[in-house]
Amino acid sequence: MNRIKELRAANNVKQADLAAAICVSQAALSGYETGKFQADIDTYKKIAAYFDVSLDYLLGMTPNKGFDAGHFNVPVLGDVAAGIPIEAITDIVDYEEIDAALARTGDFFGLRIKGDSMEPRMKEGDVVIVRQQDTAETGDTVVVLVNGNSATVKKIKYGPDGITLLPTNPTHDPLFYSAAEVEQLPVRVIGRVVELRAKY
Repeated sequence: MNRIKELRAANNVKQADLAAAICVSQAALSGYETGKFQADIDTYKKIAAYFDVSLDYLLGMTPNKGFDAGHFNVPVLGDVAAGIPIEAITDIVDYEEIDAALARTGDFFGLRIKGDSMEPRMKEGDVVIVRQQDTAETGDTVVVLVNGNSATVKKIKYGPDGITLLPTNPTHDPLFYSAAEVEQLPVRVIGRVVELRAKY
């Protein structure tokens, strides 16, 4: 559910004018209003800002138009592919709430765990809350993109010759990448895990 059409009507805004303001085609905006298309999260944020309402209200998740100082919802992604900015990913499978104090420390997204390499702590289907960043320290649990593949969650260890991505499941082997491979593949940190939301 979204409230774009009702907000336009309430504010007497033409579809063409809103489309121009948020830099999308009128056809695309029409699709967002009818539910035929899903906008990326950045576009929804632009629309919410245009009407001065919260993202939660725009997406039909709260009846309150204003901003709740106590919490923020972050999108949970089913997958993250290389080369696509987090804000442009439309594979949103859910939303998770984080408190305002955490939200003020950076930009966040959720990621649904796939596979069993991080068991027993993280199981398939669990959700991790991730702060977007491209740096990390040894021992951090991070989201990493390797060689254009989907994101993987591992502990990271830096060494003089490269980095090692460490699973917590002893049946999986560590993955070592030399300094050259880190540059050439590439191997790229896109965020640090700050919370785990276990699903039962």
